Amino acid sequence: MTREEIVEKVNALLSEEFEVEAEAFTPEANVKETLSLDSLSLVDLVAIIQQTYKIKIPVADLREIKTFNDLYTYIETHLPA
Repeated sequence: MTREEIVEKVNALLSEEFEVEAEAFTPEANVKETLSLDSLSLVDLVAIIQQTYKIKIPVADLREIKTFNDLYTYIETHLPA
């Protein structure tokens, strides 16, 4: 899966789930602020990513994911071979 495919799929999933226009998902935008995430909706975000990409996101790693670019890079580097 290419980075472009990851970006497109993540943006589509999050846009639908959190009812935010995909245009708001710029690489440097803050994920929590853009999606208006509280602790419960953050769990939803993690569940969506984990289910879709079959990867685990430990809490320690989650703290490092601040921007959409961070999220795309995390998925790209943790995809099963």
